[in-house]
Amino acid sequence: MRRYLAVGLDAYLCLLTVGLLVRSCLNAGGTGHAVALLVVQLVVLSFANQVLLTMAVRASAGKLIMGVRVIRLPDAGRPGFRRLVLRWLYGLLWLPLQPWHRLRGPAAEPSGPERPAGCPTEPHEDLAGVRQVRRSDLRHYRAAVEGLTG
Repeated sequence: MRRYLAVGLDAYLCLLTVGLLVRSCLNAGGTGHAVALLVVQLVVLSFANQVLLTMAVRASAGKLIMGVRVIRLPDAGRPGFRRLVLRWLYGLLWLPLQPWHRLRGPAAEPSGPERPAGCPTEPHEDLAGVRQVRRSDLRHYRAAVEGLTG
C-alpha cells in the first residue's frame, strides 16, 4: 500500500509544481504554447524526481515521505542511472497504456496478463531489476548481513 501512496504523492507533487510554473506562462503565448510547456515540464520534473533524486537518496519525493527506498536486486545496492532511466521509461510509457490494452483485448486471456518481453511475472518485481522496500526493512537487512560477515 505504501508504494501506491508514494506513486500518488509523486504524481500530486509533480502536477502541483507544474501547475504553479505554468500559471505564470499562460498569458505568454496561447493554449498550444501552454500545453506544450506543461508536457515538457511534467516530463522534466518526472525525470528529476524518479531518476535523479532516486540516484541521490534512493527514493523519489513520494517514497521519501512514505518511508520507501529503491534498491538494486539481488544485492540491495544503489541502482545505477541506466536501471533508473529504464524504470522511469517503463512507468511513463508502458504502464499508462494498460487500461487501454485491457479494454481492447479479449475478456478471458488464457496465458495470463499481457507483459512486455523481459517483464517479471511477480507483481512486486520491477522490469529494471530494482525493488521498492520499506526503509526499516532495509536497515534490518543490512544489520543481518553485517552480523553474518562481522
